[in-house]
Amino acid sequence: MYLRNKERYGQWSQVFKALAHPARLYMVEELSSGERCVCELTAMLDLDTSTVSKHLSVLRNAGVVADEKRGLMVYYSLRMSCVAGFLSCVRKALEDQARMQLSSLA
Repeated sequence: MYLRNKERYGQWSQVFKALAHPARLYMVEELSSGERCVCELTAMLDLDTSTVSKHLSVLRNAGVVADEKRGLMVYYSLRMSCVAGFLSCVRKALEDQARMQLSSLA
């Protein structure tokens, strides 16, 4: 069974690898609210343009985001909208876990 689906799991793995960085997770969360230009993300993250562009390239190559050049500016949008729901699920699960740990201490 695994061998028949190995390619699919490899593709999924690439998406999870692309998401496996705090700055990229932040970008995805921001893009879930709408498109942003590289300059906006650079200011939000307080990183240089080159670093932000490299992170966005990783996300684009994994199919998570899409880009569109308009004049000198490049705008990014969330292509894989289900990722926003996944992040919301993870956030809620971690909040519930923290709440349970706090209540067990009391």
